[in-house]
Amino acid sequence: MKRFKGIQLPVLFITISVALSSCNDMKSKADLIIYNASIYTIDSSFSVVSAVAVKDGRILDLGTNDQILSRYGAKVQINASQHFVYPGFIDAHSHFYGLAFEQRYADLTGARSFDDVLKILKSWRKEHPSDWLLGRGWDQNKWPGQKFPDNTLLDKTFPGVPVVLTRIDGHAVLASSEAIEKAALKNIPAGEALFNGERFTGIFLEGTADKIRNSVPPLAETETEKLLIEAAQKCFEAGLTGVTDAGLDLKDIIRLEKLQQQKKLNLRLNVMLNPTEENFKAFVEKGIHKTPWITVRSIKLYADGALGSRGACLKQPYSDDPANKGLLVTTPSFMQKVCVMAYNAGYQVNTHAIGDSAVGFVLRSYAAVLQGANDRRWRIEHSQVVDPDDIHLYGKYNIIPSVQGTHATSDMVWAKLRLGRRVTNAYAYKNLLLQNGWLPNGTDFPIESIEPLKTFYASVVRKDADGNPEDGFQVENALTRKEALKSITIWAARAAFEEDEKGSIEKGKFGDFVILDKDIMNVSEKELLNTKVLCTILDGKVVFDATKYRQK
Repeated sequence: MKRFKGIQLPVLFITISVALSSCNDMKSKADLIIYNASIYTIDSSFSVVSAVAVKDGRILDLGTNDQILSRYGAKVQINASQHFVYPGFIDAHSHFYGLAFEQRYADLTGARSFDDVLKILKSWRKEHPSDWLLGRGWDQNKWPGQKFPDNTLLDKTFPGVPVVLTRIDGHAVLASSEAIEKAALKNIPAGEALFNGERFTGIFLEGTADKIRNSVPPLAETETEKLLIEAAQKCFEAGLTGVTDAGLDLKDIIRLEKLQQQKKLNLRLNVMLNPTEENFKAFVEKGIHKTPWITVRSIKLYADGALGSRGACLKQPYSDDPANKGLLVTTPSFMQKVCVMAYNAGYQVNTHAIGDSAVGFVLRSYAAVLQGANDRRWRIEHSQVVDPDDIHLYGKYNIIPSVQGTHATSDMVWAKLRLGRRVTNAYAYKNLLLQNGWLPNGTDFPIESIEPLKTFYASVVRKDADGNPEDGFQVENALTRKEALKSITIWAARAAFEEDEKGSIEKGKFGDFVILDKDIMNVSEKELLNTKVLCTILDGKVVFDATKYRQK
């Protein structure tokens, strides 16, 4: 056994053949063979095989050890030592750029009070001196009183320093007075800023929060590229071979594609466009943009904010804030304009909607354009709170709920305070799955942890990493293990019209795999969270190797 970060991991063996025997010369040539494994293909019959061969980045053949080893020879062979192989995991909703840039931010996720926030920031600033002080991950729901902070102590502790602290959900910021001044805010929409009398408290929501963040000076290009490459490696370490970035601008996409063309960034990317005229002209008007490494065929819209910051738009007021129903952050006319444009161009519309009012609004907006049954695969991202009277519209118009399993277990502690009895209509993944018979799953990283194994666990067990609650959270809406695995593989691929290329281990598809030390389809609930990624393979090449496999 070898050790990896203090954890014992079994050693797999990668054999690199220097010279082929005359027997091997008679075999068909492959680039990679994985054998002596339990390989979950996720094909239509959910079959399990023991070996697979890859050539030129595509799956050449699969079957028993004898079948594959007798037919093919390969320079690189992996003896999986009876471990478990799955299609490379796919995150159907994440923020890849956010993951890259989180290294600029002080990590506030562990703060259990605003005093903790200040302590973390002081320590961070000593180690990372800069003109701006940035942090991410605070959550007032974890603090005594659960009230939004203001910037009084922030200004006192860091006088004259522009400080921008993004809430865990990304839909709110706390900004110092200096940061507010630099943002030069004008014409703030109602509800997007909190006041103490005539004075800003420093809390800003939705579009105004974005304006505050956008006032932060950008990094140099070389540093940006470095962070993106490092973020891709983090994905590989988690077993991810493909991710969806839920909302980018033209300059960001150009940068990503340049790095891919230079073979510096080989992660498979599905990109949702921010709804800008620049993006529409560069992509939508020219049709679907697709290479083996990047796909652009969807537009990301926002209907409302987040539940944790009370920005999600509800049909009835918040149970813990009777004067507030949240915010609808788009207009019917803009929604219709984008939907019609996308429909005509063959693009998806993928709209963030969390509150039941926002979800209902999006369902009906889509329905007006889609008219009836279709295969457009327009999505509602999150679909967190859905009125029971509206849920059938997903199936009627083939609208796809795109969910994030860990949101249920992250929010469950306070969700009932926000929603009261309506909480039973929230995080209803099983009911949502039944509408179309499938759904994609993601993490929403870096808002949640990057690991798809945690998504799988939360979706199946409906508990947090500490095993709470004992009986699970609204377990009637748990997914089966088979459903959860599909939601991070083939269904995640299908959500981007890529199921013919990835998401399962079948002939002709990309040679993307993850090798785990445990069988997540059968191990105990407790062992699920102890499962480790041993190896990640992308395009038939090892991109992450936790065990430092012996090579000979």
